[in-house]
Order: sequence, then structure tokens, then C-alpha cells
Amino acid sequence: MRPVMQPTRPPTLQPGTRPVKEPGRARWRHVLPWAVSAGLLAYVFGWATDWERLTEAMRHANVPLFLFFATCDRLAFFAIWTLLQAAALRRFVAHVPLRSVLAVRGGSELLRAVSNPLSDAAFFLGLTRLAAGRIEAVLAAALVPAVCHFLVMLLQMSVAFPFLPGGVAANNDVGIALAIGWPVVLGVVLAARLSSRGVRVPGGERVRAWMTRFPMRELWPFFLGFTALAVFDVVIQRLASEAFGTRIGWLALTARIPLVYLAFVIPTLGNFGTRELAWASLFAEFGTRDELIAYAFAVNGVFLILNVLLGVIFLRRALDLMAAVRLARRAGAPMPRPAFHDPTDL
Repeated sequence: MRPVMQPTRPPTLQPGTRPVKEPGRARWRHVLPWAVSAGLLAYVFGWATDWERLTEAMRHANVPLFLFFATCDRLAFFAIWTLLQAAALRRFVAHVPLRSVLAVRGGSELLRAVSNPLSDAAFFLGLTRLAAGRIEAVLAAALVPAVCHFLVMLLQMSVAFPFLPGGVAANNDVGIALAIGWPVVLGVVLAARLSSRGVRVPGGERVRAWMTRFPMRELWPFFLGFTALAVFDVVIQRLASEAFGTRIGWLALTARIPLVYLAFVIPTLGNFGTRELAWASLFAEFGTRDELIAYAFAVNGVFLILNVLLGVIFLRRALDLMAAVRLARRAGAPMPRPAFHDPTDL
């Protein structure tokens, strides 16, 4: 066990130096989610939705039961992802206190109500400070739960795909995702193998170094954790949708929930717009477009409120993270950013 490392202070400006201005691309990264969300929401609610039918769909919901299931869903994702991210950090980087990782995660959720990229930057900056400034190590360890979750989602779709009604012809969306996902995984593994034999492959050495540092035999707890989370997610989504008056089949949820998460790669504000369109297109056979949009919009609303509440609970940490992010930007320090988003901001 490694000793607990003291958190480092955020970078400060040296006398006589000027703040490094954030490049235009970085500024666009913060503006883009707002622009995309505004466009998608304008399309969803300004053009593609019948408001009378949407309101009628909401009236059929068992509101207390729906709120209970949606709350359980969000809190379960928050708890499991926090525990697994803390486990990766403690096992592979530094033995940091679990309560500190929980506080950093909770504080970043308040920022998630404003911007996903801002929340991610604050979260990873907070972890970097806990790990004595080891940015590369923190980001490498953060890939452990992200990669494990991605592989579990591929397996989840692969198991459900052969049993979906209508066969391949009626489920092209799942088939295409699998036809892209598995070759990508095999290509990454092949690149690492070729790199180990001296063959130069773009990115192969980095992948091999990551796989050497995080061997598969040490990742089984993460796979088991995400498998349990996947089962819980299917069950809770079924219960929540049924409480809302839209009953969705078990196999469809198993096969297509990962596609909903993949849609969240599109930069939006709190997934408003992408969730509504994803649910309306992926589960069209289980309800009208307006019913599915109403359900997805209600889920987004509940999760937004919970993000704010989690942030308020860890308000002191949230304010500290905001100050650290602001100071790091003014100092021109590199901001740690994840390779891709995890779906904790559902």
C-alpha cells in the first residue's frame, strides 16, 4: 500500500508572467454543448412534438413511483462510478481517501448542471490534486472503468442481439453498433500485440503500455461491478418507464440502452435533446413519439435536480473546484480531460 499523498496546490502565476489565453478550440468546447442543446431542444419541442399529446402522456405517469425509480437510477450510477473510479485511483496511482474522491465527485456534479466539460475538468483536476499532481497517471487510471464499461456494454448488446424480435433486418441499429464496436476492440488489441513484436502501429505503443500497466487479471472487479450495474440499469429503466406509462421490453432495453449512452458522446447541456431523440428513435415500437420524448425529458429533469442537490451537499468542495479550475486557466496550466465521457451524467 502506498502512503497517502498530500494534495498539491493549484498552479499559480509567477511574477512578471501573463496568463495564457485559452485557445479558440478550447473556448468552442465550452460553447458547443450549449449551442447543440439549444438546436436539438428547439427541434424536439419547437417542431417535432405535439405539446397537447406530450402533456397528456405526462398525465398518465405515476409520478411518485417514477420519481423513486429515476432517483434510484441516478444515485446508483453516481455511487458505483465513484467507487470504481476511486478503486482504480487507489489501486494504480495513490492510496487516496475514498471520502475525498466522493467529495470531489459530488462537488463536480454541481458544475455538471452547467456544463459537462467543465464538470469533467473539475473532477479530474480534483483527482490530480489528490494524487500529488500526477495528471497522466490519473487520466490513465480513469480509463480503467471507462474501458471496462464500454466492453460490458458491447457484451450486453451481443447477448441480446440474437433474441431481438425481427432479426437483423429489424435491428440494424444494434447490428451496426456491434459491427463497429468489436472490430475497434480487436484492432486495438492487435495494435498492442504488433507493437510488442516491434511492428510500428500508430498508437500501438501507448495501447500496449496501458495494457501492461493495467493487466486484464486485475480488472475483473471492475467488469463484475459494471455487469451488476448493467443488470440493475435494465431493471430500473423498465420500472421507471412502466411507472411513466410506457412499458418497454426487456430485450429492447438490454440491447439499446448502450446506444443511448453512445448518443451522449454528442456534446450537449445535461444531455437535453440527445436523450429525447435517442429514446424516441430507439424505442419507437413501445410508444408514441410524444410519450417517449415526455419520458426522456422527465428523466433529464429529475437528473438535473439531483445533480444540483449532490453539488449542494458537497458545496464546499464544489466551490474549491471552481476556484481551482479558474486559477488553472488563468495560469495557463494544462487541464486534465478524459478520453471520453462516462454516462454518469445521464
